[in-house]
Amino acid sequence: MARIVMKFGGTSMAGTERIRRVAQIVKRQAEGGHEVAVVVSAMAGETDRLVQFCREANPLFDPAEYDVVVASGEQVTSGLLAMTLQAIGAKARSWMGWQLPLRTDLSHSKARIGSIVQDNLIASMQAGQIAVIPGFQGMTDEGRLSTLGRGGSDTSAVAVAAAIKADRCDIYTDVDGVYTTDPRIVSRAQKLKMVTYEEMLELASVGAKVLQTRSVGLAMKEGVRVQVLSSFVEDGAPPADSLPGTMIVSDEELAAAQDKDPSMERQLITGIAHDKNEAKITLTRVPDEPGAVARIFGPLADANINVDMIVQNVGRDRGETDVTFTAPRSDLVRCTEILENQREAIGYNRMITDSRIAKISVVGVGMRSHAGIAADMFKALSDRKINIQAITTSEIKVSVLIDEDETELAVRVLHTAYGLDAD
Repeated sequence: MARIVMKFGGTSMAGTERIRRVAQIVKRQAEGGHEVAVVVSAMAGETDRLVQFCREANPLFDPAEYDVVVASGEQVTSGLLAMTLQAIGAKARSWMGWQLPLRTDLSHSKARIGSIVQDNLIASMQAGQIAVIPGFQGMTDEGRLSTLGRGGSDTSAVAVAAAIKADRCDIYTDVDGVYTTDPRIVSRAQKLKMVTYEEMLELASVGAKVLQTRSVGLAMKEGVRVQVLSSFVEDGAPPADSLPGTMIVSDEELAAAQDKDPSMERQLITGIAHDKNEAKITLTRVPDEPGAVARIFGPLADANINVDMIVQNVGRDRGETDVTFTAPRSDLVRCTEILENQREAIGYNRMITDSRIAKISVVGVGMRSHAGIAADMFKALSDRKINIQAITTSEIKVSVLIDEDETELAVRVLHTAYGLDAD
């Protein structure tokens, strides 16, 4: 018998028919003798609809009241799933974030989880009752409803799994696992049996949409084993929970699995990711002096704009330099406004922007022990006349900035170059 947390996203909960299918998947796990908790997202598109209501009510809305509105989507699906489970003969009840409680800090609309009181939840699960928990929401120490920000349901699921010491956390999505790249771009992409926390964190941060970075980071910190699998199976197919997904595990667990199964020999590169939600900003002739970069990125940080790639060129003879960086495309207008307002303080000459770019990344822990990975990437792109505009690296990742129109070509070229195509 295992203790399992199951999480279902918005597309899995989009309507009563899909909720019935989810209920069947959950019931099968409970009938297997497992203790089960379920974390659910709002129906697909519902949170966006609720956000729009907030904007129409007051463009300068109170974040605390915003949380009250947008958290209602998950409350609806948790109640509906509990009722559906009861209708098919399963014991189930819903638990709101404030009933556990799941405590957060005071940062409304983007709160961080502090603690989860798990005693009542565990007692209920041990009694054979399926716990249905709305993702995305919690409660502040002041007793106000709070939300965790977009994608917060994955984080909720991992946090619950950590609190109740679950054997694993199953994340059900509209894909059946983690692939070496987007199978919609590369038909020969392979589904991975296992991926390390570090690799998944890097893949998620550079464009892979399977899991949110916050949830992966929390899973790594707390040692929660996460499995990605699909809730979408054809009628008559094996149950979704019996189909192999992708396990997100520690490097040690992956190494142990590879020792037992030679077919799981590790590739140097685990996957190729792409992200078109990037915009490039270049500031020319910035004074090459201490504090100059801080004057650029300090105001952006104050505005909660996440900056990604940063390239500072070699200083000019006259004591000037060019600074290039990327930010989310959706924040480009805000970025330019802030930098225009700070022009005198920063002292730059021109600001050049480009929203027609994409970030391509190769990820793999094999980089730690093998030289030449980046060189292979640059050569493969060069052979296909794909120009590289910027480069950043980490211990297990190399990312390049290219023209958006060459995204799919670059992904296919690199997937083949690193030997990731399925036979």
